[in-house]
Amino acid sequence: MTRATPAPETVTLHVPFRVVKRGGRKEMRLPEGAAPPSRTDGTLVKALARAFRWKRMLESGEFATIAELAEREGIAQSYMTRVLRLTLLAPDTVEAILDGRLRAEVTLARVMEPFPHAWPQQSPYFTISLESSTRISDEPRTS
Repeated sequence: MTRATPAPETVTLHVPFRVVKRGGRKEMRLPEGAAPPSRTDGTLVKALARAFRWKRMLESGEFATIAELAEREGIAQSYMTRVLRLTLLAPDTVEAILDGRLRAEVTLARVMEPFPHAWPQQSPYFTISLESSTRISDEPRTS
């Protein structure tokens, strides 16, 4: 019968990273090649959910106009219109948002900026990389 060796009391784990300031907040940056942790943006997910809910309410005939629905929801019609545009995002972009595969630069404000409505033309603006992250291009936007 063999005796088990005792487990060490202390385990040291070395994780290389650096802390950088971005927009008044600190972020942890992993080294090149390290897989970033999945981080779902709750604000962006909530906006997507609202957009698809509002779209369903309009398509079902529950509300005749965006103005009528905006009044019921107690928000500005212009804001509702901008949020509703999120229903025009390509399915792979919506999945990346829901799965938390977006880079920190992709915020609700960035996604609500004008983008092409045709899914193939959106790729320069919302490209899902092989590392399962999304980035927004610096190319000029169109509405």
